[in-house]
Amino acid sequence: MKYEFKPDAVLMLEDGTVFKGKAIGKIGTTGGEICFNTGMTGYQEIYTDPSYYGQVVVTTASHIGNYGVHAQESESAKPSIFGLVVNKFSDTYSRANATEGLQQYLTCHDLVGIEGVDARQIVRHIRDKGAMNCVISSETTNPEELKAYLEKVPDMKGLELSSSVCVSEPVFRGNAAAKYKVAVLDLGIKESILKQLLKRDVYCKIFPAKTDFSVIEEWGADAYFISNGPGDPAAMDYAVATVQKMLETDKPLFGICLGHQILARACDVKTYKMHNGHRGLNHPVKNLTAGTSEITSQNHGFAVDPESVKSAENLEVTHINLNDNTVEGIRVVGKNAFSVQYHPESAPGPHDSRYLFDQFISLINQ
Repeated sequence: MKYEFKPDAVLMLEDGTVFKGKAIGKIGTTGGEICFNTGMTGYQEIYTDPSYYGQVVVTTASHIGNYGVHAQESESAKPSIFGLVVNKFSDTYSRANATEGLQQYLTCHDLVGIEGVDARQIVRHIRDKGAMNCVISSETTNPEELKAYLEKVPDMKGLELSSSVCVSEPVFRGNAAAKYKVAVLDLGIKESILKQLLKRDVYCKIFPAKTDFSVIEEWGADAYFISNGPGDPAAMDYAVATVQKMLETDKPLFGICLGHQILARACDVKTYKMHNGHRGLNHPVKNLTAGTSEITSQNHGFAVDPESVKSAENLEVTHINLNDNTVEGIRVVGKNAFSVQYHPESAPGPHDSRYLFDQFISLINQ
């Protein structure tokens, strides 16, 4: 779908800052917490990552939509973002095997967006001012109407969202005759994580976020995996209780992103909302155990409190962010449990950290 004439659109931030542009996607109004991703490629994977649920994404790449959409590159069944902000939007695409254009894809999924704004100026603004809510509209430019809509957008802090994006009932993935059985606690899992597990001869049973541990345990898995997902880990006591019971079994446990934060909370460590968060494909992380560095893909607005980790006798920090020294990985002392804040499956991003999936399998073999 291509607009012959693009309606005006407006982006209003919570602090009153306004940016004017043109409509992309569905004509309508949407709101959420605005955040930015600095990746130069992989927009489809970003938009379909369930960890972005409830957020409006600013992509800093100059051109968005120029290679279309491919069905096999989605990280979930539909886009998870609540809105899209771009500089230049391409109505046409050049990739021969693309299944449709991005405009058609956005419209099909009722996603509202804005183009023709200075995305990097917006990034600089929210980088300095911090994360905040916003509203995009191609229906109205009336400031009072936009403010009224904005007041109804919930604050991300204290918001539980995993139960909105996880599977509604247990789902099996992989070969039932595979060597390993892994129970996955779905807090908003990406498809690429499952692909990495399946490549390693793993049979997965994916459980909804709020599944009682007794139901998970009954399946008799060899190990547990705690997925990524959206929202505030401080609002997820139910998941913390589940992971604490998983730890009691002494079976191997691996957590990614939100799963990392929930594992930390299960060990009585606090989490906090970051000023901006980390979202992009080139975040440098140091592996403190190996003494090596990795370039990582990241997407998180909450983090594990470093001071709280220091006072935890049962946790060891295994990875740190080289930009700001935030905690990027932990290991539970005396348990076969570990987690990382970043995304080792990448998609999009570099493959430096995929060894962590092999490390998980090694723990199961032991």
